[in-house]
Amino acid sequence: MANHNNTERLRMLRKASWVGIAGNFFLSVLKIVVGFISGSFAVIGDGIDSLSDVVTYFITLFTTRIISKPPDSKYPYGYRKAETISTKVLSFIIFFAGAQLMISTAGKLFSSEPREMPSIIAIYITVVSIIVKAFLSAWQFKVGKSYQSSMIIANAKNMRNDILISISVLLGLIFTFLLKMPVLDLITALLVSLWIMWVAFNIFRETNLELMDGMPDTEIYFKIFKSVDQVKGAHNPHRIRVRKLADLYLIALDIEVDGSIVVSEAHEIAKKIELKLKQNIPHVYDVLVHIEPYGNIEKDEVFGVSRGNLKQ
Repeated sequence: MANHNNTERLRMLRKASWVGIAGNFFLSVLKIVVGFISGSFAVIGDGIDSLSDVVTYFITLFTTRIISKPPDSKYPYGYRKAETISTKVLSFIIFFAGAQLMISTAGKLFSSEPREMPSIIAIYITVVSIIVKAFLSAWQFKVGKSYQSSMIIANAKNMRNDILISISVLLGLIFTFLLKMPVLDLITALLVSLWIMWVAFNIFRETNLELMDGMPDTEIYFKIFKSVDQVKGAHNPHRIRVRKLADLYLIALDIEVDGSIVVSEAHEIAKKIELKLKQNIPHVYDVLVHIEPYGNIEKDEVFGVSRGNLKQ
C-alpha cells in the first residue's frame, strides 16, 4: 500500500467529498422531481437516499478541516479520531433517512386511497442512477482504500448499496408495469427503507471497533513479531498494543534485552525496532518500546498481545 503525506491525503479527501456532493445532488434532484412527476414512491425514496448522501459528504468535508489541525496540549495525539466520530455520525443520518422513508411509505401502503400506476420515465431515470452511482462508488472506494479513510470508504459502501437499491427499484417498477399492480412500487420503497437502515447499522457497528482501539486485522501483530526478530539483541516481544488514528498506527510494545548492557545499547536496539516497524508496516505514526531485562516475567500482565495469546 502506498504511503501518502498528510497534505496530499487531505486534498484527496476534500476532492472526493466535492465529487460526492456534486454527483449525489444531481441524482437526488433528478430522482425526486421525476419521482413526483411519474408518481413513483420508490424513485422518490431512492432520491431521498441520494439526498442524504449529499449531507454525509458535507459532514466529510467539514471533518477534513478538523483532522488537518496539528496536535496540541489538549489533543496531544492530534484530531484524526474526528474522522471515526464523523463516520459514526454519518451512520445516524443514513439510518434517519431510511426510517423517515419507511414511515411515510408504510402510511401510504396501508392507506385506503386509490393508487395510480407510475409513468415509464421512472424506469429511465433509475437506469441513469445505477450507471452514475457505479462510477462514483468505484472511484470513492479507490480513494478511500488508497488513503485509508474510513469516512470515504463508508460513503463508498453507502453508494454501492445505493446501486442495489436502484436495481431493486428498477425491478419493482418493471413488475409494477408487467403485473399492473401499483402496490408493488410501495412495497419496493418499504424494502429500500429497511435496507438503508441495515447499511447504517453496519457502518455504526464497524466504527465501534476503532473507537474501542480494536484491530480488525490481527495480521499486523505477526508483522511486529517478525520485525522484532530481525533486530539483533531484541527478545520476547510482548504486551503489544496497536491502535489507529484514522489512517495511522500507534504501536507500543515491551521487549527483553541482555540485562548487563548499558542504557545507550538498549536505546539503539529500541531505535532499530522502530525503524524496522516503519519499514515493514505502512502508515506507522509512532512507536513506543519499553525495555526489560531478559527473563523478566510478570504473571499479572493482562493488557496487550503476546505470541502465546494471539490466534492466527
